[in-house]
Amino acid sequence: MLEAPLPYEVDGKAFEGLLVRPEASDTPKAAVAVCHAWGGRDGFSEGMARRLAAEGYLACALDAYGAGVRGTTPEENQALMAPLVADRAALFRRLTAGLEALRAQPDCDHAVAAIGYCFGGLCVLDLARGGAGLRGVVSFHGLLHAPDQPLGAGDDASILVLNGHDDPMVPPSAVLAFAEEMTLAKRDWQLHDYGGALHAFTVPEANAPEAGVAYHRKADRRSWASATAFLREVLTPEG
Repeated sequence: MLEAPLPYEVDGKAFEGLLVRPEASDTPKAAVAVCHAWGGRDGFSEGMARRLAAEGYLACALDAYGAGVRGTTPEENQALMAPLVADRAALFRRLTAGLEALRAQPDCDHAVAAIGYCFGGLCVLDLARGGAGLRGVVSFHGLLHAPDQPLGAGDDASILVLNGHDDPMVPPSAVLAFAEEMTLAKRDWQLHDYGGALHAFTVPEANAPEAGVAYHRKADRRSWASATAFLREVLTPEG
């Protein structure tokens, strides 16, 4: 497994992803981008990129905040995330710039997908909403609400949402609104609702059930199995 920084620039600001290759090879590979949670590109999103590389993909942990910009407390994380949730067009520009840097790699196949966690789940759904040319996106315990203004024409990217049924950040009304949005747009979408799972159910360190945040072993295992099956479907020639 080989790792290298992936620099790119948006609106005059420097960003840096982490590119992970399964091996040294010029053979084009299907690629998967990973969108981070509210704290910025961190060990968790980088670990997911390594996990995807182990599955044989060219993987990249994207950076939505800027090179070296990370939150270390909930307050800092919120301060970093909130302006981008409020300005989804600016967020979309940052995400698509990262995708362009990934696609520019000589060993990147034309088949590209994206996965995201929490805030990153919102990111990948916006990539599908705005028409970023992806084969598919997977949102793990992500925020589902649509932007106030359209991000683009959309495309035919398949969509998989993996949601904790008891997540207070995604109430049933939000799930219903998302389903109506996707149905009206005639998207290829599916949503798996995990009973008893709270927000951040894939994060082993999450342990604040009083705040609606907790790891859920079964939902973690089942969601990864669903995500990898989905990626195989959308990223293979037969998919």
